[in-house]
Amino acid sequence: MIEITILVVIVLAALAVGTLLRRRDGKLRAADAVEPTESARSELLVAAGATGSGPAILHFSADWCGPCAAVRRVVAGVAEGLADAPNPPLDIEIDIDAEPTLARELNVLSLPTTFVFDREGRERFRISGVPKTADLHTALEPLTV
Repeated sequence: MIEITILVVIVLAALAVGTLLRRRDGKLRAADAVEPTESARSELLVAAGATGSGPAILHFSADWCGPCAAVRRVVAGVAEGLADAPNPPLDIEIDIDAEPTLARELNVLSLPTTFVFDREGRERFRISGVPKTADLHTALEPLTV
């Protein structure tokens, strides 16, 4: 009986820890209202195509990242849904292994990580994990007008 009680306590503790760790996964968080002042960051964003004609969805991925395929589908669907907007969003995928400097500059600590930038290259939102389609669409829609 003691073994079963210990096993139940361990399983409950593992569930609690897992829930706490996954609590922020896929949540849309507003970025600080700080403008990019560092020229290196601005140059890297321009080189990636995240500034200019309209808002941009920039998502970091890698070949070895399983959830990144889900991010590709979500971002492509949202970008396609807003394609008829006056300023349609750009879908920019960055391989973290090919562009570690940009990832370091944007403080990407895990994959997948998705950013929403406005037309001027200001970071508006950051999403760790797989974004929810409705949240991403809601965040982008005002930027496409």
